[in-house]
Amino acid sequence: MGSLSLHKLAIIEFTDENTKPGTESWSKSCQEVVSSLEKYGCFIANYDKITSEIHDGVFKALQDLFDLPTQTKVQNKSSKPLYGYVGQIPVVPLYESMGIDSANTLQGIQHFVDAMWPNGNHAGFSENLLVYTKLAAELELLVVKMVFESYGVDKHYESHVESANFLCRVMKYREPKTHENKLGFVSHTDKSFMSTIHQNQVDGLEIKAKDGEWFGVELTPASIVVMAGDAIMAWSNNRIQSPHHRVTMEGKEARYSIAQFSFMEGGIIQTPQEFIDGHDRPLKYKPFDHLEFLDFFSKEENRRLESAIKTYCGVN
Repeated sequence: MGSLSLHKLAIIEFTDENTKPGTESWSKSCQEVVSSLEKYGCFIANYDKITSEIHDGVFKALQDLFDLPTQTKVQNKSSKPLYGYVGQIPVVPLYESMGIDSANTLQGIQHFVDAMWPNGNHAGFSENLLVYTKLAAELELLVVKMVFESYGVDKHYESHVESANFLCRVMKYREPKTHENKLGFVSHTDKSFMSTIHQNQVDGLEIKAKDGEWFGVELTPASIVVMAGDAIMAWSNNRIQSPHHRVTMEGKEARYSIAQFSFMEGGIIQTPQEFIDGHDRPLKYKPFDHLEFLDFFSKEENRRLESAIKTYCGVN
């Protein structure tokens, strides 16, 4: 897990004190966020609004969800590519997940709950999950605001917020059996603009640094990993790069995690003119539709590309 690694993610505190725009604390937090994203593509946010009660409640809800029969869980379907149930895959037998569209809204959560518990026996699942998904969306948009402001493109922030839709993917990695491969999930980059990852107290997330070394991430109950996706890499003209990451399972306990992804569904993603310098920083990505990019990546022949986003809309 990289215990001797020279690499370690920055831990940035998110409190009422340092998240007020215009203050000295805000400016310092903005610098830390952008520096961390440019170095590793991710960082650890200590978010004081994630209380122990919220943490415990949401992971109890996830355990109840994954205890449902497989024939129920596969009813998690979507017309959008990569939004539904994923599991029973031979190459990653430890992994199972479900997707909740518009996850930071009661309507989105309720649509999911109605499919999983058509008889209504869900004992607070909606309440526990919604309080978390709203906070995760709030945190991500705060980080995005810091990034936009730091790069001097904050005039684009409101339109970004208006087009953002959140997909929450709830995940279970069962403990590996004797002599079973410990790979929880294969190396990949997120296809989102940005994502947030929260877990129970079973570690397993590993990040690939730019020098090729893999290193592990340890989290507390109030910690959330904030991670850049392929879309913000294209938007930022490679200033921020989406990191490869994977899950490796150790020990005898199941790992539950919640990854919430933002997808821009209200328009075309394009690099702001401020990021383009014809001589030193030419345009590296053509404008693209986010869901069409997801559709491209969902094709079997495109899953193994070294960089799907560069293949899809990169400028030669």
